[in-house]
Amino acid sequence: MKNQTMAPPPLSRRTTLQLLATGTAALALPGARALAAAPAGQQNAAALLDSIAWNMLEHAPENATSLGVDTGAHAALRSRLEDRSFAGRAALGKTLRADLARVEAFDTTGLDHANRTSLAVVRSAYKTALDGLAQPYGDVAVGGWRNTPYVVIQNVGAYLDTPKFLDADHPVKTAADAEAYVSRLSQFDAQLDGELERMRAATDKGLVPPDFLLDRAIAQMESTITEARNNGGGLVSSLVGRTKTIPGDWENRTKTIVAGEVVPALERQLAELKRQRGLAKSDPGMGARPNGDEFYAWALRASTTTTVPAEEIHQRGMEELAALHARMDPILKSLGYTQGTVGARMSALGNDKRFMFSEGDPGRAEIMAFIQKRIDWIRAQMPRAFRDPVSGNVEVRRLPLSEEPGAPTAYGGGGSKDGTVPGKMWINLHTTDLHRKFDLPTLVHHEAIPGHVWQGEYANRLPLIRSMLAFNAYSEGWALYAEQLADELGAYDDDPVGRLGYLQSIAFRACRMVVDTGLHAKGWSRQQAVQFFVERNGSNAGEIASEVDRYCSWPGQACGYKMGHSEINRQRDRAKAALGTAYDLRDFNQAVVDGGNVPLDVLATNIDEYITTTGKR
Repeated sequence: MKNQTMAPPPLSRRTTLQLLATGTAALALPGARALAAAPAGQQNAAALLDSIAWNMLEHAPENATSLGVDTGAHAALRSRLEDRSFAGRAALGKTLRADLARVEAFDTTGLDHANRTSLAVVRSAYKTALDGLAQPYGDVAVGGWRNTPYVVIQNVGAYLDTPKFLDADHPVKTAADAEAYVSRLSQFDAQLDGELERMRAATDKGLVPPDFLLDRAIAQMESTITEARNNGGGLVSSLVGRTKTIPGDWENRTKTIVAGEVVPALERQLAELKRQRGLAKSDPGMGARPNGDEFYAWALRASTTTTVPAEEIHQRGMEELAALHARMDPILKSLGYTQGTVGARMSALGNDKRFMFSEGDPGRAEIMAFIQKRIDWIRAQMPRAFRDPVSGNVEVRRLPLSEEPGAPTAYGGGGSKDGTVPGKMWINLHTTDLHRKFDLPTLVHHEAIPGHVWQGEYANRLPLIRSMLAFNAYSEGWALYAEQLADELGAYDDDPVGRLGYLQSIAFRACRMVVDTGLHAKGWSRQQAVQFFVERNGSNAGEIASEVDRYCSWPGQACGYKMGHSEINRQRDRAKAALGTAYDLRDFNQAVVDGGNVPLDVLATNIDEYITTTGKR
């Protein structure tokens, strides 16, 4: 029996809005009880979730800005940066433990499905994060995907995150916004030094990244420093370019901060990276690192939201890869590619100049136009796949130059809760050779519509804490399912080469299950991992080196994609079998996105609710 809850506090305007959001989510699941009368239990749950959200945002003020909720009583969050020091991590852990206790003590008797789901999501995310914080090193994403043993490396660290955030997400519409930008910039050195103390402590414990990751990170850090020394680089120009009608000496103020505070802090991190490089070896996996097996077991659990062990994930990846290649083989033969493995034939296809973009800036312009055309097409198809389509508010942006060498080909995510800041698809244009005309469409569907950006708009309809917490297996599983939906909606009906690109993309994620577990649980070398992709799947060798490096710095993350995708399809098959003629694709998809970003066991519970309520109609 749960402890009895206290009487509900008076409802603020913000809590009332969250109640409305919760009620909308409940209505969206077919047959779920709406909160029109807002019973006391639902009010208590909404107030608890609201309180937990704001407690979390105190530790992640950048998220408040990205969500567009750093206003009114919470406007001070717009002037702050996350504390990445040991003290900051300890304070976060204290909040997680306290709020998890509040969730565990909450009496769920009589709660509707939407509120029960939200409490289950918080419970899962916080328990997993606390287990991660108990590890002897690393960064833990609370309800997120970027868990890493390395505080700063080629794709991790404030030296990458904060400049991009200030430029892309921090709004500058008023003098107060500009002052908030300056305030954040003045805290950047402290944020960098907070990371530095944790870097040094990890090094002293024997945790040293592989040499090839450090080589990338050092080159990127040097590039960041060079840019910052050039009149402040983007950290200055981003604000100056947006304050032309706002009086103030923004340029000189920001230049002074960058030159006197930020650059020295970056140089201190660079010195530590170089110290690590002097100690580094080439072993890529966590098995070669102190407490590495324990860290990897936790990282796999966090990434997949399951307890499936590495060996089974490895084997599933091999089986799924074989099944996908069996689908690709006849298409390749129909195009005249009859000799060699599927991987070898896909490599040959990738070398066909008909499917390449031009080099340099002309090719970059072609790629951006290609992406926009694909977004326009898929947005028009969404009423065929969802009962309640969102707008698909997305902006396509090139990755910052300093980030491109160590970044994946693209990534994306939803915008602000109020829709004023669009979701973004970030595209890596370091070289146009990263992309082919037959694989770029499915990349758009994965990152933008109906993938990450599309799903993010539904998450933003939910209570604030639900817009913040995300689970890798659901997020990436949904994005792969989005690729599948595009195919089912006719994206490649007259384009067999495009369908090969789509199938290769799914097969690529099966390869990831094999390679991630190979690197971290089976002692594979970096070269073994690269060769597996190139030989088995025909992947672009230039792209794959960065991919494999990413798996080394984000252990376990690569396994969540196909695990989540397979589970969504398993739930769809279950719904079809249970509902028969009452099954409708639009209702199933709506139930998945309206249920929000959840662990895979909670996804199954949401589909149980969908099946039950649909069957009662």
